Amino acid sequence: MASFLNITSPPFFSSRTSLSPSPPPTLTAQLTQFKKGWCWKLKCMPSSGPSQETDSEPPETAPSPSNSASLLSSSSVSTYNWCAGLGGVGFLETGYLTFLKLTNSDAFCPIGGGNCGDVLSSDYAVVFGVPLPLIGMISYGLVAALGLQWSGKKFPFGIEESNGRLLLLGCTTSMAVASGYFLYILSTKFSGTSCTYCLLSTFLSFSLFFITLKDFGLEEIQKFLGLQLCIASVVIFSLNTSYAPLQPAGSSLTDINLEYFTTEITTPSSPFAISLARHLQSTGAKMYGAFWCSHCQEQKQMFGKEAAELLNYVECFPNGFRKGTKMIKACADVKLEGFPTWVINGQVLSGDQELSELAKVSGFKIEESNQPS
Repeated sequence: MASFLNITSPPFFSSRTSLSPSPPPTLTAQLTQFKKGWCWKLKCMPSSGPSQETDSEPPETAPSPSNSASLLSSSSVSTYNWCAGLGGVGFLETGYLTFLKLTNSDAFCPIGGGNCGDVLSSDYAVVFGVPLPLIGMISYGLVAALGLQWSGKKFPFGIEESNGRLLLLGCTTSMAVASGYFLYILSTKFSGTSCTYCLLSTFLSFSLFFITLKDFGLEEIQKFLGLQLCIASVVIFSLNTSYAPLQPAGSSLTDINLEYFTTEITTPSSPFAISLARHLQSTGAKMYGAFWCSHCQEQKQMFGKEAAELLNYVECFPNGFRKGTKMIKACADVKLEGFPTWVINGQVLSGDQELSELAKVSGFKIEESNQPS
């Protein structure tokens, strides 16, 4: 019995010994809760970081109305800056051309020699009596001023930004259409002529048009397409109306078909007229005219039948005249402004001239017996 107690007692005491140093139940629960708390923090903190970042991302990327407005505003600012810059360049160019036009000065052409001056001095450089460069200067100046104002978010006269974009589109549309029309005039009426300023203005106008157009979506473009077509029609109609009176050089009969005919000279020639005609022939003087020109016939009647046959007369339309007919090269090279035209010793005389004036210009010495009657 004693041995049984000795053998079995150690496990009993060992079990009590293992239980006696263990912490009270309340402390164990606190440690367990503390460990669970640390574990929760270690596991939740990493997930809470991305969660907070995810929560903070939607305000930056979500297509809220305020963010859409800010994106539109930044895009508009870039467009306005481009309009201010390109419009300023166009304003300087057309301002220089306006000064040349108003002062009748020669244009400096880096390319093409004197062709720029030929275009600037032509009848196509005026629209309804207003110099074309002046109209361009006003247009470019308006676009540049609007771009400068609206790039700083200054909208005068209570104009909203959407209406401002539409106004710019209307201005640049009219400028691009006008530039395209003038490019057509340059290629047809001034064939072989190179005008650097014309090409630069065309480039600036089309660049401004596409820059303002890019801010409009496809639906907006379709919405305002009718307005743009209306603006283009008004511009083309106005330019056609302004240039309608212009006729090809040397003719005012573009709508009439005329077969070539001759007019008989009925007046007799005086000795003075015959001597003057021979002198003009010997000096190489030439008279340029057209068969339908009444002033040309009057000039020949002044000389008389015999003397008129001695003149170096150049007929500019020997094959008749009909719409689209051009003068022969000999007349075109002289750049005639009207009929008749005399070229005597390099001097050009337009219109019919008195015989005494022709004798003076050609250096013909009038003898006492050959005074013009």
